[in-house]
Amino acid sequence: MCGVAGFISKRLSPVDCLTSMVESIMHRGPNDSGLWVDDDFGVCLAHARLSIQDLSSAGHQPMHSKSERYVMIFNGEIYNHLTLREELIEIVPSYWNGHSDTETLLAGFEVWGIEQTIQKCVGMFAIVLWDKVLKQLILIRDRFGEKPLYYGWQRDTFLFASELKALKAHPSFEGSINRQALSHFFRLNYIPTPLSIYEGIFKLEPGVIAVFSHEGQLLSKQTFWDASHAVSLQNFSDHDAVDKLDDLIKQSIQDQALSDVPLGAFLSGGVDSSTVVGILQSLSTRPVKTFTIGFDHADFNEASEASDVAKHLGTDHVELIVSAEDALAIINQLPVMYDEPFADASQVPTFLVSKLAKKEVTVCLSGDGGDELFCGYNRYHYTAKVWSYLEKIPFPIRKMLSVFLLTLSPSSWDVLSKTLGLNTRLPNLGNKTQKGAQALKARDIEDLYTRVVSNWDLDEPLVKNTAVEKLPFLSDLTELSHLNDLEKMMLWDKQSYLMDDVLVKTDRATMACSLEGRVPLLDHRIAEFAASLPIHLKYRGGKGKWLLREVLYRYVPKKLIERPKKGFSLPIAEWLRGPLKDWANVLLDSDRFDKEGFLSSELVQKKWGEHLAGKRDWSSQLWSVLMFQLWLEKNK
Repeated sequence: MCGVAGFISKRLSPVDCLTSMVESIMHRGPNDSGLWVDDDFGVCLAHARLSIQDLSSAGHQPMHSKSERYVMIFNGEIYNHLTLREELIEIVPSYWNGHSDTETLLAGFEVWGIEQTIQKCVGMFAIVLWDKVLKQLILIRDRFGEKPLYYGWQRDTFLFASELKALKAHPSFEGSINRQALSHFFRLNYIPTPLSIYEGIFKLEPGVIAVFSHEGQLLSKQTFWDASHAVSLQNFSDHDAVDKLDDLIKQSIQDQALSDVPLGAFLSGGVDSSTVVGILQSLSTRPVKTFTIGFDHADFNEASEASDVAKHLGTDHVELIVSAEDALAIINQLPVMYDEPFADASQVPTFLVSKLAKKEVTVCLSGDGGDELFCGYNRYHYTAKVWSYLEKIPFPIRKMLSVFLLTLSPSSWDVLSKTLGLNTRLPNLGNKTQKGAQALKARDIEDLYTRVVSNWDLDEPLVKNTAVEKLPFLSDLTELSHLNDLEKMMLWDKQSYLMDDVLVKTDRATMACSLEGRVPLLDHRIAEFAASLPIHLKYRGGKGKWLLREVLYRYVPKKLIERPKKGFSLPIAEWLRGPLKDWANVLLDSDRFDKEGFLSSELVQKKWGEHLAGKRDWSSQLWSVLMFQLWLEKNK
């Protein structure tokens, strides 16, 4: 795992600029760094290296191909590079200086060409390649966007890097905030690809090869893999499907366990991480290092569940119970860690468990991706079921019902429920009525999905001077006619939430600790297999991830898994009324909002007052505002 950075410009001193950029991301690669400049065209490349494979100087980057045609900087891992190298050795036996996957990639580009080589690769990667012959800069991002890659123009300079902080280190960087991206942030708790928080700066889409001229002009964008295209239904018996998935996950974990440094795994005790750890331990001759964070708050502590799984599997388990003070101490670091506004509260425990793991290993496997591939989120079934009823009711009638439900405030509905003695059977009626009213306004499944995943309601004008726009990752529904409603929502999550929330959270948290995170369930062969399966192999008996659970039960008893899930998050609602109250009051000050000019002070103050009074739980909405305010303070 590493960090990449660079730019195209003939105007500025390249070495000074490159040095500043690479120094800003040395946490991604503290073992080595390198610079390269093409003086004729002003192409400048920098690399920070975290040594995982080939720890020698033969793995140093920027790396040149044997013919000197290509110069490359590369972040990520090609898990099947030894298999590819065996093929290449038969064609170019005298090519090799070391045994890094970077060298394998460059050999592949020269022998097979760029696209064919990338199609052969199994792994995670963000690649920047300078072609000296064609005078072109090529940017490539892996199939799921596991590794980040930003690019764009600032003034007269074309910039690119693994993290925004590297772009900001360049003197040409201006940093005008993109209000539409900000509006999307408050709906999703993250900024969706291809947008970034800054005008003119973009995230490269996953599965894309983008080619730029030596002047930084986009020449072409080619998609080499798309989650929406990886669908071709196959018929499997239950037993055959379980065998097939078991074999695929074993192969992926064998590939991803390849490392020249110590390796371990995160373990929460849930289905996904337990599957990864169970199979990893079955393939190992020694106890696997596993890591768990627990909280001294019973409702958010899954440490005992993880410990039970670890004990059954015989792993070398490390557990840390953290207090509210431990978690609160790192909150002010989050804007620096994440570069742009990010409000998934599980970012805190993710960083803490990464910090714990780094004390003993350099590579850690996680179970991310299982929910999106195998229908794990409850909202898939719930939303599809709700829509099956709503679509039968004419829209004008639904709209009138929505208006009626909204005539009373959520707190008034709660009072009414209590007065009628319904509060035990219908707890939080106000929240449920509000959500129901929003659902009634939906015109199609895409609209309903948008309302379900939106943190702030679409009708709340939180960000000033913006209009409600369609989320950038949503496809034309006519293109998805081959999918049922459950599958559409799974696809949308794979195209955005997985990449821009789950994987961003893991990448930034692990890299802040100079730890490489790997995600075996996102091997594209597993993803393609999952997409080919009928829904009954994913969702059955009122539960998601049926097939993945059946694989897991081969390694871990069902009784250790089928327990209520508490979630890998924080008691934010409680903390905002307690230890975080004074901190939040400063960031939510009305005068501050008016001076900054981004958010509606009136809207935020209303929610803040209701939350403090215990009338409503607005912790999720307030946390997103606080994360933006804190980010703004740290990035002025």
